[in-house]
Formats: sequence, C-alpha cells, structure tokens
Amino acid sequence: MNLRIVIKILGMLAILVGLTMGVCWFYAWVEWQMDKGDAAARATERAFAISTGITVGIGILMFLSGVGTRNEVLRREAIAIVGLSWVQVSLFGALPYYLCEPGLGAFASIFESVSGFTTTGSSVMTDIEAFPRPVLMWRSLTQWLGGIGILVVFVAVLSFLGVGSRSLVAQESSLNISDAGASRIRDVAMSLLKVYLTLTLICFLGLLGLGMNVFESVCHSMTTIATGGFSPKNASIAHYANVRIEMWLAFFMFLSSIGFMLYIFAIKGKWSRIKAEEEARFYFFLILGATLAIALDLLLATDDYTYLVAIENAFFNVVSIGSTTGFGASDFDQWPLFSRVVLMVMMLIGGCAGSTAGGIKMNRVILFVKIAMRELIRSFRPNQVFRIRLNGVAPDEKVFVTTSFLIALGFSLSGIAFIIVSVLEPSLDMLSVIGCVYATLFNVGPGFEAVGPTDNFGFLKPATLMVLSFLMILGRLEFFALLVLFVPSLWRRY
Repeated sequence: MNLRIVIKILGMLAILVGLTMGVCWFYAWVEWQMDKGDAAARATERAFAISTGITVGIGILMFLSGVGTRNEVLRREAIAIVGLSWVQVSLFGALPYYLCEPGLGAFASIFESVSGFTTTGSSVMTDIEAFPRPVLMWRSLTQWLGGIGILVVFVAVLSFLGVGSRSLVAQESSLNISDAGASRIRDVAMSLLKVYLTLTLICFLGLLGLGMNVFESVCHSMTTIATGGFSPKNASIAHYANVRIEMWLAFFMFLSSIGFMLYIFAIKGKWSRIKAEEEARFYFFLILGATLAIALDLLLATDDYTYLVAIENAFFNVVSIGSTTGFGASDFDQWPLFSRVVLMVMMLIGGCAGSTAGGIKMNRVILFVKIAMRELIRSFRPNQVFRIRLNGVAPDEKVFVTTSFLIALGFSLSGIAFIIVSVLEPSLDMLSVIGCVYATLFNVGPGFEAVGPTDNFGFLKPATLMVLSFLMILGRLEFFALLVLFVPSLWRRY
C-alpha cells in the first residue's frame, strides 16, 4: 500500500468538494449582499466561508504531502481510496450544517451529510424550511454529487490516473464497464457526466414550466436525477399538490433508475445492445406490476380513492421507493398492509445497475432467480448443462458467486443492524426498526412507522445516528469497499 498516493488523491477530492461548497458560499454571499442588515444571512455566509476554507485548506495540505509520488493507482489503493473518500467527504460536508444558524449538532450534521452524499434522503431536520437557502442548496448539491459518484466526476475531469481510473470507477459504482478498455474509461466517465447533466437540465426546465420557482426547481432537479429525495419543503412534493409535477418527477426518477450506460449505447447507436437489455425491461414491468397491485389494493381496502387517484398515488410512490428516491407525495404509511409490503419489496430491490438508485439492484435479482432455477433443476438433473445469460452476455461463474454472496451479506448485515438498533432504541417497535435499517442500508430515505414518509430521524440517539450513517455508506458502496478497510492485510506495504 502506497499511503502517499492515497493521501494525495484524498486531498484532491477534498479540494473538489471544497470548490463545490464554494458555490454555496457564493450564493450565501450574494444573499448577504442583497440584504446587509440581515444577521442570519451574514452568519450563513460566514459558516460557508469557514467550511470552504477548512475543506480546501486540508485538501491542499494532503495533496502537498503526496507530491513526488507516482500517480498510478493500483487496485488495493483504489479500494482504500473509495472507502476513505466517502467517509472524508461526509465529514467535510457536515461542516455547513454544524456551523450555520439554525444549526445541527455534530452527530446530526454528520448524519445529514452522509444521507446527502449517499443519496439516501433520510433527514434529521424537523423544520427544513427554517434553514437558510444556501444550506438547503448544499443539501441538494451533496446528493447531486453523490448520485453519479464523486469519483466518477473526479475521473471525468482528470486524466493522469491511467489504469487506476478504471479501478476507482469500478469500486465506487455498480457500472458495468467491462466493455470499456482502460484507455477509454475517462471517456466513459465524461459521457456519463454529460448524460447526468443533460437529464438534470431537462428536469429543471420542466419544473420551471410547471410553476416551481428557480431555487426549488434547481434543488428538486438535482435530487431527482440523483434519486436522493431531499426537498427544500417540509412536506416534500406533497407541498405542491400538483399531479403534473408529481408525474414529471416520477418520469425522471424512472429514467435515473435505469443504467446510464444504456443512454450512452443509444447515443452511439448500439441498438443491438439495447435490444438485448433484460434488466431495464424487467424493471419496467416490476414498476408496472407493483403500481397496478397497489392501486387495486387501495381501491378494494379503502373508500378514499377514485380509480385515477389510486393509480396516480400508487405510481408515484412505487417509482419514488423503487428508484430509492424517497420523495413524499402522500403518507403511504397509512396504506393497507399489502401495499406497504409491496413497497418494502421495491425498497429492497431498488433500481438497475449503473443507475443512481440504491437497493440490491435489478440485475442481481434477475441473476439470483436464474441461479436458483439452475440449482433446482440440477437437484434432479445433475448432468444438465446450463448457460445463464444476462443482457445477452454469459457472465463468468465468479459473477454468480459474487452475486449470491452480496445478497446473503446484505441480509446478514441487516440482521445484525436490527439487533444493534433495537438495543440502542428500545422504545421503537419492530416495523420502525426494520424501516430504520432498510431505509439507510439500501439508501431509500423514508422507512415505516416512526421513520415514515411524514416523519424524520431527528429523535434518534447520537449512537444510533452513527450506526445508520455507517449503514448508508455501506449500502452506497455495496459493502465491499467499506468493509475491506477493516481487513489488516489491505494496509501492508508493498
């Protein structure tokens, strides 16, 4: 392990985060200049100035400590950088929440920052609208950065990393970059960034046209494309009571929960690859089936819905939870049990690989079902030869093992987390504990009961918030890149 290159890259990432924080500092400065008699605006500007200075200053010191070392990042260093970078940016990102007025406590600030960067969307803010606009902008910007992946942005704008860039992107995201050579990975990252920016811009313009003001359109477009779910309104999307806004956001939540490589294939005219796509097709039918099932349940179990309203409510919430965005347009915690179970299943599955969505990912669910069917048939036909394909490609047997192990590990970690949270929060009921764990580990945002769509996580103890923060990073990095930091052999010198 070459610790100097690790510290150098972490320093550059800190500078990148500090510069984006500087955008909010500039916004806070403009607001202060517009009303110099406003003490709150001055305090917000000072909070962002200090936060930006600390982040950039420490980043520069870390970068300088690594000057002179090689730039190439090897696999072991790449996985260490990925795990450490998400912990680092979450700590730096907590500074504006802690220093602003009104501010959050230290542990609550870290939780809010982690929730932002991991695009989870869980919040400890009891009155979101009481916070200054620059803070709410930072809140949305952290989700936008975390959605595509901080290191994907990093690779897109830098070219000196060589083959190390491939390791960084592969370890941080669920992108399938097997068909992109090492020399092309920066081009792939740049293409992904362009698609991400384009979707954000189109979503923003649509929200403007539907009546949102500029500030709210910017915030919601960033958190929609990132499938993060932070909103500058206490009631989230329910604040607008506008079906057209809900359907527009649902459309872009769905687009963002499909693998972004598909958009690149479409741009390059690789129609055969798109035609072979199974994952997006299954995901579409899953969304459709869940919507119809919940709409029917709402109509049969209650007298509160017409056919159209039931379908609209079911569709928005299925896409919001299925994409792990977590926007709230209605309180699904009051729905019948069957509907909530369907949403929990959507919460666990999540979106497609290579998207900004969380969850287990649709490709792993498809592979797991195919593996299970193969093993069932092998139980009575042991000599039959199987050739499992996904998206027109036959994965290596190693992929099958990794997929099964990751799913098993996810549910094992969930079980351990259930026990820890129940010990730390003995007053919570079982469904609330399950909601806490699943909402954070699978980066969904809202859970059930005490942490449902109309509630928040602000009442939890500091220790619980730190456990859930760990779960959010764990889920965002799909377990391995964070857990590996606790393996001693990772840190041995070459």
